[in-house]
Amino acid sequence: QVELVESGGGMVQAGASLRLSCAGSGVTLFNYAVAWFRQAPGKEREFVAAVSRIGGVTFYADSVKGRFTISRDNDDETVSLRMTSLKPEDTAVYYCAADRFLRLQSTPTGRDFESWGQGTQVTVPP
Repeated sequence: QVELVESGGGMVQAGASLRLSCAGSGVTLFNYAVAWFRQAPGKEREFVAAVSRIGGVTFYADSVKGRFTISRDNDDETVSLRMTSLKPEDTAVYYCAADRFLRLQSTPTGRDFESWGQGTQVTVPP
């Protein structure tokens, strides 16, 4: 397992942008499949976006396609989630997840990932 640290959450107005970042404590995320999940109050955790270990293949939930972009940054040391055109329904705690051995070939579930961060709050008021 790897300790993951998320950053970049906050409160923004609808239509604004935010960039979340996920870093591994003491390790680079170069060789990990990494995903973002979110959980809104009273709702179950849901998949948002993921990037594969090899090849940088990406997957997105339908609700964020065209608005969110997952990418590897800083020579693969971190993974970012760039969120644009934010909506009130994007309000949630966003979690970074990583797995050293996962081969991403389709939309993953939370059970596919071994390591999880503590989460960062994103709030978009109505």
